[in-house]
Amino acid sequence: MARQTMGAVSGLQKTAILLIVLGPERSAGIFKYLKEEEIEEITLEIANTRSVTPQVKEEIINEFYEVCLAQQYIAEGGITYAKELLEKALGAEKAMDVIGKLTASLQVKPFEFVRKTDASQLINFIADEHPQTIALILSYLSAGQAAMIIAALPPDRQADVARRIAVMDRTSPDVIKEVERVLESKLASLVNQDYTIIGGVDAVVEILNTVDRGTEKHIMETLEIEEPELADEIRKKMFVFEDVLLLDDRAIQRVLRDVDNNDLAISLKGANEQVQNAIFNNLSKRLAVMIKEDMEFMGPVRMKDVEEAQQKIVNIIRKLEDAGEIVISRGGGDEIIV
Repeated sequence: MARQTMGAVSGLQKTAILLIVLGPERSAGIFKYLKEEEIEEITLEIANTRSVTPQVKEEIINEFYEVCLAQQYIAEGGITYAKELLEKALGAEKAMDVIGKLTASLQVKPFEFVRKTDASQLINFIADEHPQTIALILSYLSAGQAAMIIAALPPDRQADVARRIAVMDRTSPDVIKEVERVLESKLASLVNQDYTIIGGVDAVVEILNTVDRGTEKHIMETLEIEEPELADEIRKKMFVFEDVLLLDDRAIQRVLRDVDNNDLAISLKGANEQVQNAIFNNLSKRLAVMIKEDMEFMGPVRMKDVEEAQQKIVNIIRKLEDAGEIVISRGGGDEIIV
């Protein structure tokens, strides 16, 4: 690919050249955020890249810098703010070119203005809105912000909002724009014209995992009565086996007292080394050796059996937490027990 000009270089080639210039360590960090098929395409392009002129390298680095600069400005103050700063830094024509590339290739999430507002202020800002409007807004906020807001809502509205988040699938851009307009959002013009996927069970699970235990319990008990299938789906995702790392040693030891040794051996066959160590460190040496021997002698185990054994242990953990015998370390304001 010698003697290129920028006009002849595709987007994939630009990516490959940029990663070559950045070096293996930085490029490896970037790969962690890409999909498997994207990594394969880029790796193949890197392998096929033989020679790049210094001029093309410099132009690609400059383009990358300009796009990053534009994204930073957008995050700080919206599209109008970004355009003004880029015009000062790059000139009007170049600024429009960079903004055009961004809006053509990236979807800037709505409600940037709302996400920059303190959650305690947002509570007063949206508390009187319709539950569907609140659900839409919370779907775009961080789990921490959404957890604070949903916890501050009246109890009779908490489960309603949580249910609306969970069943939300696609929302019309026109609806999002109207809500943004009412909330004086600065980014309504950047909403993608295609329908935007938001909400869903994963979104409400993340919020419930962050909110305080009392609010979570109230929401789940209400959903179990009104939407039992949805409540079951949410509960299955709320605490996975790997979350045993959120327990302290005393809690792990309490859980293990109620766990069948055969279930424990099967569950650990599919666990990562960190989880295995957390379990073995809280077993007696004799029992740890016995479990390890069982794992070795049982040979290959079906993933279905591993998941069932892990779910049994998760159910024990949730039962003990509900009984107040153990505490799961959360980020959402559980009281510290001393």
